[in-house]
Amino acid sequence: MGDLEGRVCLVTGAARGLGLASATKMAEAGASVMIADVLDEPGEASAAALREAGHTVSYHHCDVGEKAEVEALIATCVATFGRLDGAFNNAGINHGAAFLDFAEEDFDRIIKVNLKGTFLVGQAVARQMVAQGEGGAIVNMSSVNAVMAIPEIAAYNASKGGVNQITKTMSLALAPHKIRVNAIGPGSIDSDMLRSVNNDPAAMARVMSRTPLGRIGEAEEIGDLATYLLSDRSSYITGQVIYIDGGRLAMNYTC
Repeated sequence: MGDLEGRVCLVTGAARGLGLASATKMAEAGASVMIADVLDEPGEASAAALREAGHTVSYHHCDVGEKAEVEALIATCVATFGRLDGAFNNAGINHGAAFLDFAEEDFDRIIKVNLKGTFLVGQAVARQMVAQGEGGAIVNMSSVNAVMAIPEIAAYNASKGGVNQITKTMSLALAPHKIRVNAIGPGSIDSDMLRSVNNDPAAMARVMSRTPLGRIGEAEEIGDLATYLLSDRSSYITGQVIYIDGGRLAMNYTC
């Protein structure tokens, strides 16, 4: 039996990338998984592939920055699987621009998905868990950029700093309900965001220069950590941000 046997887990932003890798790890650990995204074609295809592999997985469209869509997602999850025991707030976007040129609409768009979406999904998930009366676990996606700033990604920096604070707030508010809340702060992980860098030797050399372990992380490593944090093996961990960054923050190297 896996660590999540009999549990129902939700993963947002799970049509591909880190979210899909995490949903896969949770399914392999025995969970029934609802994956959510705005990318319907890859989302449906990913869910179908996981079902073909023998897992219990469903897909639902959801823009995490829209309250009505989030509430519909939770209702669909419960209608499909009967309950909700764990959630990974993974959905996130980024945009790069010089600070003086950063457009208001881009700032608003990133905050809406990364920070407001984490709040809306976290609140809706927690309400369902409180109604069930059996506790649960929530994981939010943060970043090393929550605590260190890169000047070209102002909104992303701000959103992930906010995720760290909402994680702490949620952990305190929900502890009486036996709901644990933690966050994962990735460094350089093999993902869609990083793949454009992979093709630029100079850019990749910069990534390696700020990564003491000398390699980029794998999406599956994020999935392993998320699965652990949703399982009973982490039953005394709450209110924490766990950085999975190859040693980058220890080096304190920002550029």
